[in-house]
Amino acid sequence: MLSKKMEQALNNQINAELWSAYLYLSMSADFAHKGYSGFAHWFDIQYREEQAHADLYIKYILSRGGKVTLQPIREVKTEWTDLLNAFEDTLQHEQAVTKMINELYDLAVKEKDYATVSFLKFFVDEQVEEEETAKQFIDNLRMIGDSGIGIYMLDKEVKGRVFNAPKNA
Repeated sequence: MLSKKMEQALNNQINAELWSAYLYLSMSADFAHKGYSGFAHWFDIQYREEQAHADLYIKYILSRGGKVTLQPIREVKTEWTDLLNAFEDTLQHEQAVTKMINELYDLAVKEKDYATVSFLKFFVDEQVEEEETAKQFIDNLRMIGDSGIGIYMLDKEVKGRVFNAPKNA
């Protein structure tokens, strides 16, 4: 059984995951509008991953006898000056998510809620990958600079990304 404090913290994380989905959907729409079909697709996959993460939290809370309380999702940015700006925002966002998940993990340890500790390990590991991916895009985009052919090739490459739903999502 979840403590009320843990239940509230997990509900807050559901909101954060849905806000993340909304942010990535906005990025996808912005880049689709600008003709970057590959990056629009890449951010659409991010959107779907974040929705799946929210679903995992919902199922987990319910499995532990908790109550899911959905909250309003705050507004997101709707336009980025360029791809580099979007991935810099992505990295900054993923670092904030990492901080939230680490705080959840700390709370679970403090409360000796080892089931939640175990549940959160997936998200701790996932955040390492998310931050690394954003950093790689930033490095690649800085290397490419204003090269139209470089951006074109990267856009084509990322179009092949496939959505792999997390286990139990």
